[in-house]
Amino acid sequence: MPSAGANPTARPRQLAFALDHSESFARDDFLTGPSNETALALIERWPDWPSRMMLLVGPEGSGKSHLAAIWARMAGARVAAARTLDSAAVPAALATGALVLEGLGPNAFDERALFHLINLMREEGAFVLATARSAPASWQLELPDLASRLRLAPVINLAAPDDALLRALIVKLFADRQLAVDENVVVYLATRIERSFAGARAAVEALDREALRLQRPVTRALAGQLFREP
Repeated sequence: MPSAGANPTARPRQLAFALDHSESFARDDFLTGPSNETALALIERWPDWPSRMMLLVGPEGSGKSHLAAIWARMAGARVAAARTLDSAAVPAALATGALVLEGLGPNAFDERALFHLINLMREEGAFVLATARSAPASWQLELPDLASRLRLAPVINLAAPDDALLRALIVKLFADRQLAVDENVVVYLATRIERSFAGARAAVEALDREALRLQRPVTRALAGQLFREP
């Protein structure tokens, strides 16, 4: 039986969708705050960009891929993982005139392929939006010409979420799992977890998993047990 005061509809919904949840990358589902409003404004300004290549830089889960997905739909861009890029594939990658390059980072891509990509981008007037966890200025690159080209690409940083955005993110992550939770659960988590997008995602996943294991709804009491009520 559900515990006293629990929402009687919460448990069936939780169990029904336990193995079928995904994060929405639609524009309407992007949560805006001080940490990402500059990046979103850049995306929405396209094609009025200061450079043909732009870099979104931020920690794991900070919204880089969501922003990139929004832009890909706007620009008709292809999407490629940086680690899979090779010189032979560059022309096809730029075939639509726009490319999202996900996961740039030190030792995570073929330098000559990226150099070729940037040169072809310039020749064809294409656009490239790349995502990375750190700025290229901190990378050790073997090709000096590539390093100089990457330094010319404007970097848009995504920072850690403020209180309001963190709470909104927690609500969204539960909603992505088809879970509606009380506000006191959200407030409790926001004051206990690491203040980061990755921390919010890990906390929601852990709480959902524990609720399913115990066949209980997600409640403030369960959150207190899992995150060690003082």
